[in-house]
Parts: sequence; structure tokens; C-alpha cells
Amino acid sequence: MEERHRELFEPLRVRGVELPSRVVVPPMYQVRPVTSPQGIAWYRRLAAGGAALVIVEGLNVARFGDDLTPAGLAGLAKCIHAAGAAAAVQLFPGSLGADVEPDAPDAEDLRRLVGDFARAAAVCRDAGFDGVEPHGAHGFALNRFFMPDRNHRTDAYGGSLDNRCRLAVEIVRAIRAAAGEDLLVLYRHTPVGQEYSLDESLVLADKLVAAGADVLDISPAKKDRPADLAQPFRTRCAVPVIAVGGMEDPDAAAEALRSRRCDLVGVGRQLIADAAWPAKVRAGRFDEIIPCDKCDAGCFGNIHAGKPVYCTQWPDDPLPPFVR
Repeated sequence: MEERHRELFEPLRVRGVELPSRVVVPPMYQVRPVTSPQGIAWYRRLAAGGAALVIVEGLNVARFGDDLTPAGLAGLAKCIHAAGAAAAVQLFPGSLGADVEPDAPDAEDLRRLVGDFARAAAVCRDAGFDGVEPHGAHGFALNRFFMPDRNHRTDAYGGSLDNRCRLAVEIVRAIRAAAGEDLLVLYRHTPVGQEYSLDESLVLADKLVAAGADVLDISPAKKDRPADLAQPFRTRCAVPVIAVGGMEDPDAAAEALRSRRCDLVGVGRQLIADAAWPAKVRAGRFDEIIPCDKCDAGCFGNIHAGKPVYCTQWPDDPLPPFVR
């Protein structure tokens, strides 16, 4: 290992979970059923490349206890663990719908949603996962409750900053109560929006940590340099912070850790192109890395077309089994 990348491969222990490095596979939709042979092969590959934590793509909390059960999900958790990584699941409030406006659900809908998150977390725990991550970023439903320009409610879930934080805080608190003290609770948040400030996001972060969050996943965290937008959370909150954006450059990722702008780095599309990026960086085999050229054709392009994700940088023959 080159000294300049040493920080990438230092272990980190969070709530009893030992992470052997600082590299995180962020949740990335891949258009395969996650418990199918192809889905399991996809996540086995991501885990086997040397990442410390694999966060499974967002799953609809309304599905848990029905078609997503501990028995059905156990194989996915097991394959990630067997490949050497910790395993978490991103939880998505699909019962509201991705494009729901905050004004639409009534109070009973929101109480039901909080219960769905709690049940989903308990199922993930029983399936053997190490953690869960409510998705509160990127303008989706939970993020919209935080946005003053989208949330026009006049009840306890709208108006003041405290009220706009309420749903996220109730979800984290319910997850912690349902799943116990051993499960990692992450929360993904976009730090700055058109109508909300970094300072407001820091208030939300304080409340999430007080409610039981163990890790803050800041996405995107890149402003002028990787992790600039993660640093205020890392400075203020006494929990590890994941930074996302620009981390496919090993030098930039190691520097972000070295300068204490973050504690963990999320590497996304680069790990689709080459899941062995962490192992190759650790071994100094930089000329063997399959680079992501950010064409978005096989990843985002296929998602928009409803086709399974692949990478245009891969050789055509033979295709990996999860592509077939």
C-alpha cells in the first residue's frame, strides 16, 4: 500500500461493527430483484472487491413483512458478509410514492409510514444485516418534508424548522426502538437545497443523532473539492460521516480523510465499472483499474430504460453472470 493512500484502509468501528477500510458502496439501483441469483451475484461482486460496507439499493418499506422477509433476505446479507464487507439496506418510503408532495399524506398516513420503517428495520436485523439507512436525500419524499418550498403543511410536520425535521426524526427514533441497540442506523441527506441552508441541515443532523442515528451519509458532499459539504457535519456531530462525490480519485479520497472532512468515502459508479477498485488501490495496481468514464450509458441510461445496469467499459465476452 502506498503511504499516500493509507487513510483509505484504516479500520473503523461503529456500534460494534468493524469496518476494515473506509470505502463504502453507496446504494445504487441496478434493476434486478435483489434476492434473485443475478441480484445476489451483483452484490457479491461489489462486496468482494475490498469495500468495507455495502449499502443495498433503496427498498420500499411497505414491502417488508410481505414479500421481503428475514428468510428471503438472509441470503443477500450472507453473500455480502461472506465476501468480507458489512451489509446495510437503504429504506425508501415507497408507500408514499417517490414524487409525493408533503401536503398529500394525512397524519395517519405518516404514522403508518413511521411504523413501516420500524418494521422494515426489524426485518433487516433478523435477516442478518448490520444496518439500515432511511433515504432522506436527492429531492425524494423525506427530503421534501425538509424543504420549505415543498412542505406547506400547517400541522406538526410543516412550517417551522423543528416541524420540517419531525418526520425524519420520528423515523430514526422508531427504527432504533424496533431494531434495538445493535443495528447501525445511517441517514442519507442532501446538505444544501434551493430553499434550505447548510445551517438548517446541521440542525437536522443534531436531531437525527439525538434520535439514534450512528452515521450521516452526506450526498452529494462535493463543492469545490470532495467532502467540502461533509466537513461541517463531521466537525459538529459526534458520529462518522460518509462523503459522496469525487471519491473515485484515490488521492482525493485519502486527502479528504486525512484532513478530517469525512470518516468514510462513498465510491459509486467507479465500483460498477470495477468493483475491485479498493483492492487494486490498496495493492498499488493502478494500471489494472477499469476506469469509469462517466458516460452514464450502461448505468443511468439503462435505469431510465428499465434495463439491468451494466458498464460500457466491460468487455463484451464473457459478460458477468449478473448481466445475462
